[in-house]
Amino acid sequence: MNELFQNIAENALYVLSFFLIILLMFGVAVGLEKMARKKNGITEPVFSTRKVAVTGMFSAVAMLLHLFDFALPFAPPFYKLDFSELPILVGTFAFGPAAGVMMEFIKILLKLFIKGTSTAFVGDLANFVIGCSFILPASVIYIFRKNKKTAVIACITGTLIMTVFGTAFNAIYLLPAFSKLYGTPLESLLAMGTAVNPLAKEGSIVSFVAACVAPLNLIKGASVSLVTLLIYKPLSPIIKTGHRM
Repeated sequence: MNELFQNIAENALYVLSFFLIILLMFGVAVGLEKMARKKNGITEPVFSTRKVAVTGMFSAVAMLLHLFDFALPFAPPFYKLDFSELPILVGTFAFGPAAGVMMEFIKILLKLFIKGTSTAFVGDLANFVIGCSFILPASVIYIFRKNKKTAVIACITGTLIMTVFGTAFNAIYLLPAFSKLYGTPLESLLAMGTAVNPLAKEGSIVSFVAACVAPLNLIKGASVSLVTLLIYKPLSPIIKTGHRM
């Protein structure tokens, strides 16, 4: 815990930008959800007491799945795959995009208090923002028309957006930020990709993210989407008991 607070003090500006991004994501999610509720004639508040309780439960499950991350052979070891978006996507389909962003935030917050950060918050920011780039578009599409066909379209769209956004976000912001915060030359990080993936050309950040980051996000989105589509309908009546969305 002391190490966590030390990291926060040392990277105060980065942590502040982290929270500003969280507020932005949450504001966008609430605005879109209010539009959908108005269109569907729903007047109940965005967050009810039961909704908050279930959101917390789903966040805890997501955090546990987040702890069981693992590396893949085609990417450097600082990139890891986890399936924490599975309970979040299920919960977001049930309760809307605002709940989804909240689940992403609580998941990261719980993980930081339990495990701390090993990437000076860079990996934590990446997980939050890229997770939101998946669940936000998927839930926004689904919230306006809830049926099986829309759910499939929503999952495909979310997966593609996460793959494109996550790849670009790594190239433009995350890799340079990681290099700066850790004092590791960007070329050294890129060389780690070349060492495990011949498609990542030496010194090329574009080929690095295309070969190492894009497939990881695509695998994650496709896997989470498939399982969600299989389990959501049987779980939906139980999850949404007493809730109208």
